[in-house]
Amino acid sequence: MQFLHAMVRVRDLGRALDFFVGALGLTELRRKDHDKGRFTLVFLGTGAPGDTAEIELTHNWDQTEPYTAGRNFGHLAFRVDDLYATCERLEARGVAILRPPRDGYMAFVRSPDQISIELLQRGEALPPKEPWASRKNQGEW
Repeated sequence: MQFLHAMVRVRDLGRALDFFVGALGLTELRRKDHDKGRFTLVFLGTGAPGDTAEIELTHNWDQTEPYTAGRNFGHLAFRVDDLYATCERLEARGVAILRPPRDGYMAFVRSPDQISIELLQRGEALPPKEPWASRKNQGEW
C-alpha cells in the first residue's frame, strides 16, 4: 500500500496557493481544470527527493460560502528544518501562529480555509526561545 494524497476543499484557490506555496513553500506539481464538473484540482508536494506524498486542493468554482471546519479532519503535518525560522517567516506573511513553538518542537497554524497545519521540528527540539517561549495559544488549532 502507498499513501497518495490528502484532499482539502478550498474556496479561494489564489489565497490557498499563496498560503501553501507562497508561505509554506510547497510546490505545485500539477493542475487539472474540469470544465464540465466546474472544479479545479491542484496537487502540491514538498519537492524533497523521495517524498511522494501530496496534498490535493479541490476548488469548486461555484462555492460561495465558506466550508465548515470539521474537526474530524484533523490536520496536515510538515517536518521543518528550523521551526523558529519557519514561524517567523509565516508570521511576516500575516499567518497567525495559533499554537506557538514554546517547546521548540511543535507549532500550529491554519490555512485561509481553516485547515489546521502542524509544523514539527526535524530532529530534537530547539532550545526554548523568545518571543515564542512566553506566547499563549490563540483560538482553535
